[in-house]
Amino acid sequence: MAEQWFRETLHPELQAGIRIDRMIHQGQTAVQSVLLFDNALLGRVLVLDDVVQTTERDEFIYHEMLAHVPLLALERPGEVLIIGGGDGGCLEEVLKHPVERVTMIELDPEVVDLARRHLGMICGNAFDDPRTELRIEDGAKFLAETGRRFDVIIIDSTDPVGPGAVLFSHEFYGDCRRCLAPGGILVTQNGVPFIQGEELAASARSFAALFEHSSFYFAAVPMYFGGAMAFGCASQGADAAAVTVAHLQQRLEQRHLDLRYYSPDVHKGAFAMPPYLRELTR
Repeated sequence: MAEQWFRETLHPELQAGIRIDRMIHQGQTAVQSVLLFDNALLGRVLVLDDVVQTTERDEFIYHEMLAHVPLLALERPGEVLIIGGGDGGCLEEVLKHPVERVTMIELDPEVVDLARRHLGMICGNAFDDPRTELRIEDGAKFLAETGRRFDVIIIDSTDPVGPGAVLFSHEFYGDCRRCLAPGGILVTQNGVPFIQGEELAASARSFAALFEHSSFYFAAVPMYFGGAMAFGCASQGADAAAVTVAHLQQRLEQRHLDLRYYSPDVHKGAFAMPPYLRELTR
């Protein structure tokens, strides 16, 4: 029997392939195509609209950096908002902190259902935690209309194509600023800037115009093809890049966090930006 492969073609100049060793699910929701399969090296793999979203093997890198950088930069984060993140990996990481409530806005209920059934190794029991408020609706519309304020807003979106495109707009970032509590922090996934440089540049322009503090930090996630993944970080009152290693270590110990990628030293070092990327953010 011939080998079956998934080939990601997000970038027209490049392709990345993953062997499908066992098919778990393949279908079309009202929002997007969904593919779930197992690979001997990566474990379970989630693909949306033909783009790899997460794998069992390396999800901890992305989700830990997305969640713990803003949460450990704050003394007492209580209200957290996640836009996207239907696989539940970011939600699970956020719930490791003594937060009061995590509101998660996901557009596609079928992705959440599939995560509950097939991605327990990534989401654990996060969807059943009493602090989780799961809302199936449009995240941009929610932020434009809500009167609620959040200590941390995390944008765990797909790439800026299709339903995820609006989550990279200047107007959306403005709504994020309005919905942050005093001293609150916004964190976004900003793609792989070696390939998606304009995505980083556009976010940098919006952040500079909207926020007092804005920066980017980086982590190498193997299955996000093309180099280090960028995360945007912005706030009116808190500078996540300026928190000392001593304060981060103290909070890490107080919250009894046992993590595989994030550490206070990694937190500080992640904000170091190579000159070729700094040029994109000017």
